Amino acid sequence: MKQTILWTILVTFFTTATAQQKLTVNVSNTMKQERTDQPVVIPLAVYGDIRSARVTVDGKEIACQLDDLDQDEQYDELCFLVDLGSHQKKQYTVTLYHEGEPRFYTARVYAEMLMRNDKVKEKNRHDNYIESITARGDCANSYNLQHHHGVDFESELNGIRIYFDKRQTIDLYGKFKKRLELKDTQFYTSDEQKKQHYGDDVLWVGNTFGLGAFRGWNGKEPTMIDPVRSRTQRIVSYGPLRTIVEVIDRGWKADAAKVPVNMTLRYTQYAGHRDTDVDVLFNKDVSDYRFSTGIINVKNSEEFTDNKGLRACWGTDYPSTDTVKWKRETVGLAIKIPRQHIVSEEPANKDNYGFVVKSDKNQLKYKITYTSANESFGFHSAREWFDYLKKWNLEVEQPVKVEVKTF
Repeated sequence: MKQTILWTILVTFFTTATAQQKLTVNVSNTMKQERTDQPVVIPLAVYGDIRSARVTVDGKEIACQLDDLDQDEQYDELCFLVDLGSHQKKQYTVTLYHEGEPRFYTARVYAEMLMRNDKVKEKNRHDNYIESITARGDCANSYNLQHHHGVDFESELNGIRIYFDKRQTIDLYGKFKKRLELKDTQFYTSDEQKKQHYGDDVLWVGNTFGLGAFRGWNGKEPTMIDPVRSRTQRIVSYGPLRTIVEVIDRGWKADAAKVPVNMTLRYTQYAGHRDTDVDVLFNKDVSDYRFSTGIINVKNSEEFTDNKGLRACWGTDYPSTDTVKWKRETVGLAIKIPRQHIVSEEPANKDNYGFVVKSDKNQLKYKITYTSANESFGFHSAREWFDYLKKWNLEVEQPVKVEVKTF
């Protein structure tokens, strides 16, 4: 009997000592349509040094993720994903711990940076993994420093790489099946993998925006992220529910008449999403600067715009200048910019469907998304793609409602 009492006391003490706080999180879907994999993000600063977390709903544990955004070895945010029916509300219990390690869950996203390994001949077998790289502004050829020319990341639905040069263009990987593939293909799909219906590069970007690259604006046309004192790419978070990568440009002469600025482009990719969040952060108030972004005008593409920040296209072109090895690829692209950031929606030209944009003091944000007609799970006509975007636009403008309570 005494042993039972002692064990109960020890368990109670251990639980009390390690569990910092229990939270009740009420999440509501205000829309008629069902919502899946909707992110819930909880800032952790007010809860102290959190080392582990557990999330349950209806008594069952679900995957969650802790992220250290500023790389100071303390977690800044907790993230989990929710599925909600029409006008449904669910209650989640979050337990935060001072001790321990983040719990393990199956990865639904992936991110990778690689240096070339000269001893490896196969283009999808390189293994010099890195987490961050910085090049001086006078680096002769930063584009070829990394194996696949820049950081790449994916969800089950998409795959993206960001070129490590003054363009910082977003290039696209089109999939046939809904799965993670970049660890296997490294953006260089072998003939054998193609037979197994792995995806591949589906977009030629050149000097265009590609899918939503962020650029300067000189009053007449977009300008590259150049000159800079240095440029950095790094992986902030690997998953399992979201991957976060950053591109950092220090000493960017964004406006010839103004002092240089430091800019961080943060890309967040959630599991189950084909869209990607882009956050642009500056080290000073740049509200009097003008910038640009948009999407490539794919050859002979059909355009859609709601004239309120959502702009898209559907078109077909070769993803490479090598028209013998590569087949034509059909893609749908889209960008959504909050109206407060829009200065003008520029007329389409041979390269881009573009916008001139501005920040709120030192930051702005937007979303990019795409589809490949190769997808067995996606869209296969301009009408299907544009109809989907109208529904997606409504979801973006009406995120799930989150209420956090402590108990």
